[in-house]
Amino acid sequence: MDASQPSSELSSPFAWRRLLFILPMASLCLWWDLYSKSSIFGQLGFPGRQGNVYHWLGKLSTFSLYTSFNEGALWGVGQGFAWLFAALSVVAVIVILFVLLKTPAGRSNWLTFALCLVLGGTLGNLYDRLGWHGCINAETGKPYLAVRDFLLFTFGTYSWPVFNYADVFLVTGTGMLVAYSFWSERQAAKLAIATSENAQPA
Repeated sequence: MDASQPSSELSSPFAWRRLLFILPMASLCLWWDLYSKSSIFGQLGFPGRQGNVYHWLGKLSTFSLYTSFNEGALWGVGQGFAWLFAALSVVAVIVILFVLLKTPAGRSNWLTFALCLVLGGTLGNLYDRLGWHGCINAETGKPYLAVRDFLLFTFGTYSWPVFNYADVFLVTGTGMLVAYSFWSERQAAKLAIATSENAQPA
């Protein structure tokens, strides 16, 4: 069903049925993110440990695993404000669940899939920001309240900010939301034109 259906049709049974799709999808994203982080950090150690470097596109670009902690947001923005981003993540999770279960957007499979990606990515990074990963700072003896990143790409002399699969889910889900927004605007414009043409006298 389309997201344009009236919100009055959203019933409690619908919300519970929708959870059967939302929970497995978001949980799969969360599991893969946390599993990959734990596996790579467990193998390489931390921080600043690098694995094998692989060349692709000839020598124009490289890929390697590199353990790093990010105390900010995506691409390292806002370093030192992990507590703020953790709080914002909690708010985001609540908003996403409300949108999926209590608004017409929950009837759109496209929007549901996109928001599940965002939800899984948000939960994965929130887990890290709360220090639940168990990585201890050897200097302070306290857990790193930071996101674990390990995917490193370079392009020529430029090094892309280290990221993780939660970031991949967040960017992909956000991209899907933007694409849906453009598609909705085009559909609305076509509908307005068609309505105007039909309203004109023959």
